[in-house]
Amino acid sequence: MRPQKTLRTPVSIEGIGLHTGHPVRATFRPAPEDHGIVFRREDHPSVALPALPGSALGFDHATTLGAGAVQVGTVEHALSAACGLGIDNLDIEVRGDELPILDGSALPFVRLFQAAGIERQQRPARVLAIERRTEVRRGDKSITVRPGRGLTITYEIDFPHRAIGHQSMTLHVEPETYASRIAPARTFGFTHEIHYLRERGLARGGSLQNAIVLDEQNILSGPLRFADEFVRHKILDLLGDLALLGRPVEGRIHARKAGHALHAELVRALAGEAARPAAAVAFGAEPSFAG
Repeated sequence: MRPQKTLRTPVSIEGIGLHTGHPVRATFRPAPEDHGIVFRREDHPSVALPALPGSALGFDHATTLGAGAVQVGTVEHALSAACGLGIDNLDIEVRGDELPILDGSALPFVRLFQAAGIERQQRPARVLAIERRTEVRRGDKSITVRPGRGLTITYEIDFPHRAIGHQSMTLHVEPETYASRIAPARTFGFTHEIHYLRERGLARGGSLQNAIVLDEQNILSGPLRFADEFVRHKILDLLGDLALLGRPVEGRIHARKAGHALHAELVRALAGEAARPAAAVAFGAEPSFAG
């Protein structure tokens, strides 16, 4: 069992919110053992928003945490970076309604955490080990979970666009492989979605600089970082959603055509089983601008 981890020193980052388009700032501070990852709004410092299923208000185009009227959105990339690097305990203060989108990937958060230094703590991480095969499914979308050592993710996507098509990737998640192979992958979306999203007050901060944008035929936002950057970002998203369990997961996960909605179903199922006295788990077209 690995030790719990936190940051060595506080660090901050600023940018534009993907959905509000407003300037926002996030400060990440070290936290004690068994604290978990907790968000706070600078204007409501007494309201704690732990990165747990009970705080999740929605997964519609971004992961939003809240308690009453106090909310923080677009937390998924920072949570993915923490999960990928094995960081368990953080206190995060946010100035604004959401975290900055930055370049649309988790890489700026990874570099920020690495610059702060990652510190090992005394207590072991409370690993959530998968004991038996299970599956969540919606039509042709599915996620299957099986026992396994460490965390291995296989993700498959299939989009009717010549720049994407069918892509598949398998990754054994370790801090080094996450930082180099997953964190740089950017969120993506299509021009035909933008008008619909902006009518709903979303994606006002979206641009060619913070997402891969595609029209019916082409990529409009420059060269890809990886030929299969799209499926890599799906793994990034899944890790960000798994971080809401508040515990590292050990097992093998195979996702097919999934997305935030199905990730959320898996998290709720795993969280419900983890709450039982036995510690181990045993139980039987989404828009693209979604983190």
